Amino acid sequence: MIQQPFICMEGIGMKKGQVFTGTAIKIDFPNKGIVEFLVEKEDGSFSKEKCMVKNVLPGQKVTIAITKLRKGKAEGRLLETIEKSPLETGESCPHFGICGGCTYISLPYEEQLLIKEQQIKKLLDSCLLERQGDYGFEGIKGSPAVYEYRNKMEFSFGDEIKDGPLSLGMHKRGSFYDIVTVKDCKIMDEDYRKILAEVLEYFSSKEISFFHRLRHQGYLRHLLVRKAVKTGEILVALVTTTQIEDEKQKVLLEKFTRLLTDLELKGKIIGILHIKNDSPADVVKSDETQILYGQDYFYEELLGLRFKISPFSFFQTNSLGAEVLYQTARDYIGDLSDRNAGESPDKIVYDLYSGTGTIAQLMAPVCKQVIGVEIVEEAVEAARRNAIDNGLDNCCFIAGDVLKVLDGIEEKPDFIILDPPRDGVHPKALEKIIAYRVERMIYISCKPTSLVRDLEVFLKNGYRVERAVAIDQFPWTANCETICLLRKGES
Repeated sequence: MIQQPFICMEGIGMKKGQVFTGTAIKIDFPNKGIVEFLVEKEDGSFSKEKCMVKNVLPGQKVTIAITKLRKGKAEGRLLETIEKSPLETGESCPHFGICGGCTYISLPYEEQLLIKEQQIKKLLDSCLLERQGDYGFEGIKGSPAVYEYRNKMEFSFGDEIKDGPLSLGMHKRGSFYDIVTVKDCKIMDEDYRKILAEVLEYFSSKEISFFHRLRHQGYLRHLLVRKAVKTGEILVALVTTTQIEDEKQKVLLEKFTRLLTDLELKGKIIGILHIKNDSPADVVKSDETQILYGQDYFYEELLGLRFKISPFSFFQTNSLGAEVLYQTARDYIGDLSDRNAGESPDKIVYDLYSGTGTIAQLMAPVCKQVIGVEIVEEAVEAARRNAIDNGLDNCCFIAGDVLKVLDGIEEKPDFIILDPPRDGVHPKALEKIIAYRVERMIYISCKPTSLVRDLEVFLKNGYRVERAVAIDQFPWTANCETICLLRKGES
């Protein structure tokens, strides 16, 4: 049961910087907690007010500080959790609340799924119910792996407190600079934890400095680890600046390589890379990549297909969850054929924002041709190689911006699959996509607020959402995928 708001007597009215205590009553997407509390008015009475606060859970009693007041809405910052939520009965993590990664890990998984399902349905309802009426919302599908599901981790070197000892891990919640060594993180498996611990100990013993983001000085930047769930293959990349003497670096990296290859792991390290990056920006990128051991790629398998993945290839971070996502999309697509038995497939499918071509290759057996469009050239090259490796000769992948590439494709689509980045589809690209007037489309979204914005445009142009489902690809975080099947109404 949600507790009644705590009566706060700090002052009259609500002002920026003022502190209140209240109860979190719900969470809107993404991670927008709504805290309810009482504010004293000038006549001595109290009004019930609400404030948006991140990183709270329904039922928690919290103290907050007002940070923004605009157009009758308030935003605040969490100062303290006074009482835990009655829902917090799950297995937590020693880094929870400090690390900026997980939001819901103190809840049972079923409660987290319920929160995400309600968030997605609320957003879809706000867009669809008034404009088209009822639609087939099918709830949420959970991840097959709840813990240790990450197949990619980008760790940062730094310190947890200013001028403290070297740390390696994730950014502290709400901090751009402080790094928490997440040696007991529950969403990465034991091999990741071993690699992190050994690498941190090694560079700490050598007293090697990390790259200071303000001074732009130092050597160590990031440790990138990718591991395939199905094959067990591991790729490790150390990202540094060039701010060290060549001979010293050579010895340092030789010992670093031996350290990793001597580790006893459940999986198998098949490649160790040294990536040089002198950019002042805090991003993982390569000015130059050197193979220290093995190869610069590994293989993962999804739904019977095999995918070659390099350090910067886009690939779903939850391999088992990705199988649920793509199988659901394939089920939504259904039978594309209206041909007679024994005839060859005759449909043209566009896979827009195709990444490394996963969906395109899943569609290839049931259509004449799949045309994938992706702006990241490395991903397109990987998609082409993967299609060849999987024996698929009817996949065509084009590198370029969807907005520009569509004008140059002669083959017109019978079906379109959209899997855009978080910001959704560019408005002008959306116009071109709608102009094809295909009967059915699949929209896969990793950010439901962007999805809802784009759905409004589809609805204005005669489409309706026939089916929709949420897919939890990222347990314990605030993120969630959504799949919608759109169908063109009669003109």
